[in-house]
Amino acid sequence: MSSFPPPLRRITVLSGGVGGARFLQGLLHGLRTGAVPGGSAATEVTVVANTADDWWIHGLKVCPDLDTVMYTLGEGIDVERGWGRRDETWSAKAELEAYGVEPTWFGLGDRDIATHLVRTQMLEAGFTLSQVTEALCRRWLTPAHGDTVRLLPMSDDRVETHIAVADPDSPSGRSVIHFQEYWVRLRAAVPAEAVLAVGQDAATPAPGVLEAIAEADLVVLPPSNPVVSVGTILGVPGIRDAVRATSAPVVGLSPIVGDSHVHGMASQMLTSIGVEVSAGAVGVHYGSRSAGGVLDGWLVDSRDAEQVRRLEEAGLRARAVPLMMSDLDATAAMAAAAVALVSDGRA
Repeated sequence: MSSFPPPLRRITVLSGGVGGARFLQGLLHGLRTGAVPGGSAATEVTVVANTADDWWIHGLKVCPDLDTVMYTLGEGIDVERGWGRRDETWSAKAELEAYGVEPTWFGLGDRDIATHLVRTQMLEAGFTLSQVTEALCRRWLTPAHGDTVRLLPMSDDRVETHIAVADPDSPSGRSVIHFQEYWVRLRAAVPAEAVLAVGQDAATPAPGVLEAIAEADLVVLPPSNPVVSVGTILGVPGIRDAVRATSAPVVGLSPIVGDSHVHGMASQMLTSIGVEVSAGAVGVHYGSRSAGGVLDGWLVDSRDAEQVRRLEEAGLRARAVPLMMSDLDATAAMAAAAVALVSDGRA
């Protein structure tokens, strides 16, 4: 006799940085407190993180989304900023500025630098990014979560998001800059004319990624950026097909509430690819698996309830619930609602 809801032994989450990390905190809290139906403290959670934000600076390999997830789940994150280390100092940044070393607009904290030094030394010694990430997580994730939480890069290959912006001084009328320059230096304040994932077509999924999707009992697209976070993960050849093919239900949570994003720059990125900035439009952009997309269900915020019908007409299960991650219990409730949405009728 089958159980209802079906037991959640393994959950796979395709995550960006801040939004994805905060959702994961709530998901794990919900699993441990029994708030997530079918789950338990023994449920294994695999996080496949976006690495297209990665870049090299001052000779160091920096992986913002991997580190944000790692620090957040390891209780080392600066909670107010949502990124970087808690109790950080910035002496190295000040010294580099005193030497006039560019870029001065991107700073590495003194404590954070240690992570990048270890990563860079291991990469230069011939280890893959997956192996390096596993080693770093022995400090951050293993003490808190044992073997129940695993963090994987989407690919061991170099993939970088670049943004095309208007540049009247360029012969083409535009310049292409690294995502970090667009986000940190320009603060996403100028329109993005195009988003380019350099190296993506030649990349392959990191070891364990396809298996984590195929063997999951649930696949989740958290409220991360649908273009430059979840979008770049799905863009690695083989990953989108794996999501479409998995026997697990696939559910997503909207990063758009009302007419804007809750955090980050989803509005700017959606505009750059011609997608309306709304919770319903993002769900339709991902698409229903029954129509060649990647979703079975899509949660929107309560204030976007009028968009549920549009989503259902596009072949998606949809529901409107509170989607503000104000605390762990609220976020756990979001995770529980996501599970319930795609568990209905699966007993």
